[in-house]
Amino acid sequence: MDGAAVESPGPARGRRLVAWARNPRGRPRFLALVTVLYLLWSIVPVLIAIRFSFNEGRSRSSAQGWSLRWYFDDPDLSVWHDPDLQGALVQSLKLAGLAIAIAVPLGVALAIGISRWRGRISRPASAVALSTLVTPEIVMGSALFLVFVNLFTFVDLGTVAQVIGHVTFSIAFVLVILRSRLISIGRDYEEAAMDLGASPAQSLRLALLPLLWPAVVASVIVVFAISMDDFVISAFLSSGSTTDTVPVRIYSNARGAPTPALNALASLTLFLTIAAVVVVGAIWWAIRRSHGQSGSTLDELAKLEA
Repeated sequence: MDGAAVESPGPARGRRLVAWARNPRGRPRFLALVTVLYLLWSIVPVLIAIRFSFNEGRSRSSAQGWSLRWYFDDPDLSVWHDPDLQGALVQSLKLAGLAIAIAVPLGVALAIGISRWRGRISRPASAVALSTLVTPEIVMGSALFLVFVNLFTFVDLGTVAQVIGHVTFSIAFVLVILRSRLISIGRDYEEAAMDLGASPAQSLRLALLPLLWPAVVASVIVVFAISMDDFVISAFLSSGSTTDTVPVRIYSNARGAPTPALNALASLTLFLTIAAVVVVGAIWWAIRRSHGQSGSTLDELAKLEA
């Protein structure tokens, strides 16, 4: 053997591994692993909570068979037979429905107005409208509480105040979603509609609004999820146990001697949220099939020119 040193396989293998990891043209090396770990971290606790909602016994830490006891079989402690738990679920659904009915139309109008408005205060108006996104929810909840207690005393704490709070907090999310869609669409379709003889109102109704439907559907889902999940604003503006929502009721009961009925209540909230997403998606799919894949009514615009 000559005097040349023989390189050990360890350092060479290490350099090859580093070169493999740093390859900019290769597939993402650890993306799949990070994604799987994140999904496990997010979903496994939820699955555990769902599992114990079907527990046959009272334990919330050890499996004791499968049962629907905590949903409706237990005559006293189940969600179906406990008026407090049932009322919290109904109150959450009521607030979510009212928030969607008010926040989404207002958000659509606000997004169109800010996007199409060209003036000195258009940018400050946009900043004010989006300020709730960067405002801590605890600040928003306490501020609304003080406003209703000391200034707008004609608004009683309870459902009305909670609806106003949910709309105030969620309308910014609608604005962000709709403005993103408006920026991607641009003004070309509206201008084309007016070239075909449409008035500004007709171009808005026949050209722009059909193209905004995907963002509107996404806004409905987001507002529903935010309203069902909200704790701080609902707790601050609640007038008592009769207007407690699911998160407030779970927090209140969890500090005592909770039963798996709380897991059942949380699971029902999750199931209803998933069902709402599926229903809204099915409605959107039906609308797309009835109006075509483009989602616009160009035939009606062409009739205007004729």
